[in-house]
Amino acid sequence: PAETFDLAVLGSGPGGYTAAFRAADLGLKVCLIERYPTLGGVCLNVGCIPSKALLHAARVIEETREMRPHGIDFGEPKIDLAQLGGWKDKVVGQLTHGLSGLAKKRKVQVITGIGRFESPHELSVLNDHSKERVRFQQAIIAAGSQAMTLPDLPDDDRIFDSTGALLLNTIPPRMLVIGGGIIGLEMATVYLAMGSKVSIVEMAPQLMPGADADLVKPLAKRLGAQCDGVYLGTRVTNVDAHEHELKVSFEGDKAPADGAYDAVLVAVGRSPNGHNINAEAAGVTVDEQGFIAVDSQQRTHQPHIFAIGDIVGQPMLAHKATHQGKAAAEVAAGHKSGFEARVIPSVAYTDPEIAWVGMTQTEA
Repeated sequence: PAETFDLAVLGSGPGGYTAAFRAADLGLKVCLIERYPTLGGVCLNVGCIPSKALLHAARVIEETREMRPHGIDFGEPKIDLAQLGGWKDKVVGQLTHGLSGLAKKRKVQVITGIGRFESPHELSVLNDHSKERVRFQQAIIAAGSQAMTLPDLPDDDRIFDSTGALLLNTIPPRMLVIGGGIIGLEMATVYLAMGSKVSIVEMAPQLMPGADADLVKPLAKRLGAQCDGVYLGTRVTNVDAHEHELKVSFEGDKAPADGAYDAVLVAVGRSPNGHNINAEAAGVTVDEQGFIAVDSQQRTHQPHIFAIGDIVGQPMLAHKATHQGKAAAEVAAGHKSGFEARVIPSVAYTDPEIAWVGMTQTEA
């Protein structure tokens, strides 16, 4: 027979674990369902945290280079990729391990496996060994998002998304970053410091679309000087995998001629996981893109099921998910709560860093 919980939380990223912990503190019997072996979601495992570790390493390298004209020359860095990767994994490990400890302490039952709705009050959780059923009075969907892919790309190890870029398996001599948004530019910053020749291609007329053009200018100027090429208003039409390189074709008013690269990073955005959880079985409405609509209490069309974080819409940011998770847990526990964000800050840990909050000039 399935165990019954007051609250089932689907996904253990910053939104999900915050919701589970808050609900447990308010006296609910909570289970937290996570498909990966460690808690923390994309953000902790393959997102913000490992990228910030590598960006810190990149900043240290850049600082030593910046001192050269002032009479201090450290020479070029010797980079031990295995050791650097090990340090990054240790940083991640400490945080995810800390979350497991917090879950235990709060008696939140962690169930590992892929969670899917079977009915409005039941989930199935499938892992390598078993399929278990979980019954719940209320649920919070915190299933996040995944990296978007481009259609028609060849299946090749040298073409990867941000998760692959963070593995830091090699430092490719020539790298193309498809997508000049925050994730693409943060990864470009890391690989430039490590010694790759980087080119960036972005469809929009500016880097970091959505940010104020004035804000992006200093970064664009610096990247323009550091990169082999920054191509705006340009799209990739084709990637051909050859034995020794990847041949890439472009189109656009300022598009370059075909280029040859040793690696291609695809950073064209993230898409919500709304279509992967069988939400229809629970009577939860998911739109074409995979987003789930919610009200200010984070309730879906099904009043006892809430949704938070990337899966409820833009901005897809961890700190937004955290606040929504707290609000949803409080409402589920019968408290008067809600999520009313007037403004949500955005930040890019590029070099220089860029941050903004509120309406941009363009929006105004």
